[in-house]
Amino acid sequence: MRVALVHDYLNQYGGGERVLGTFCEMFPQAPIFTLLYDEKLTGRAFADRHIYTSFLQKIPGAKRYHRWLPMLMPIAVEQFDLSAFDLVVSNSASFAKGVITKPRTKHISYCMTPTRFLWDDSHKYLDEFQKPGLIKKFTPFFLNYLRIWDQDASSRVDQFVAISDFIKERIRKYYQRDSLVVHPPVNTAKFNIADQIGDYFLMVGRMVPYKRFDLAISVFNELGWPLKIIGDGPQKSHLQKISKKNIEFLGLVSDYKLPLFYSHARAVIFPQEEDFGIVPVEAMASGRPVIAFRAGGVLETVKEGESGLFFDEQTEELLLKVLQNFNHLDFDPQHIKARAALFDQEIFKDKWRKIIN
Repeated sequence: MRVALVHDYLNQYGGGERVLGTFCEMFPQAPIFTLLYDEKLTGRAFADRHIYTSFLQKIPGAKRYHRWLPMLMPIAVEQFDLSAFDLVVSNSASFAKGVITKPRTKHISYCMTPTRFLWDDSHKYLDEFQKPGLIKKFTPFFLNYLRIWDQDASSRVDQFVAISDFIKERIRKYYQRDSLVVHPPVNTAKFNIADQIGDYFLMVGRMVPYKRFDLAISVFNELGWPLKIIGDGPQKSHLQKISKKNIEFLGLVSDYKLPLFYSHARAVIFPQEEDFGIVPVEAMASGRPVIAFRAGGVLETVKEGESGLFFDEQTEELLLKVLQNFNHLDFDPQHIKARAALFDQEIFKDKWRKIIN
C-alpha cells in the first residue's frame, strides 16, 4: 500500500509535529507533503524524509511570515499530486485536509481542530489582526471566501479522526461530519517517577496569549512560591518583565532534561483551554498532578481528585484558591502514571492500524 502524509506546514516543532513523527514511525516509506518546510526550525526531526513543498516555499520570507498568506494556501495545497497513492493521511489544523485525491484513494484526516481563525476564533483574529488598514478592511471578505473553501475541503475527506471529544463536537458543528476519536500519542515510557519532589511548580509550553502564562505568573507573584517555566514564544520578554524573582525562565530544554523537570515538580500548572493538551499527559506520566482550567481536552485526560485539580474560571482568585488548598501528598504518583498510560503512543498506533485496516 502506497501511503502519503500531508501536514499544514513544517516551520516549528510542537504537538502537531510530534504526531507527524509518530505517523512517520508507522509509515517509514511515506513521503511528506507540506506547504512550507524549515529544517532548522523543526530541529531536523524530519531530515531523513522525502519532503515535497508547495510553491509558497519559493516566496521570500514565507516560512517566517506564513500567516500573511492564507489566501494562497488553498491553491497551494490543491496542487499536490497524490494520484500515485492508495492512502493519504492528513495531519491538519487548517489547510492540509484540502488536498485533492483520486476516487480510489482513501483520505483519512487527523483533525487537530477545524480551522480556528475561520470559525470560533474569527472575531478575535480580526481584533488582533496587525496589518495595514486597507488590508484589514477587506479581511472579513477574504475570511468568508476561506470559510466556503474550508467547508468544501472538509467534504473531500473520506474519514475524519478527531484528537478529542471536544474536537469531535467542533467537527460536527462546523463541517457537519461525524468522526472517530483517537487521542494524540505521548511517549510515556520516557517519563519516570522521581524519588524526591522539589519545592517548585512547573509550566511548559509556547508563550502565546491564550496559554495564560500571565495568569499563573500573577498568582505566583502574590504567593512567592517557586515557579519554573519551560518554553519560548513571542510573549516571553513581556512575561519576564512582570515576573518576580521566585519565577525562573528556563527557555527550551532538551528531551533528555524535560522529564527531570516534570518528575521533581510539585504540580504542573495548565491554565489554558486546549483542544487536547499533551503537557498534562506528560506530567501525569511523570507521576505529577495537574492544576488545570476546567475546559477543553484536559477534561478527557485529567481525573479530578486523582490526577489533578481544576479551577472553573481563568481568574487569579480561583487559581489562587486551588493552589492554597493543594497538597502534593494527597496524590499517588503510581496511580497518576497509570492514568497517563491510557494515552501512550502504542495505543495510538494500534487504534490507527484498526482504522486503516
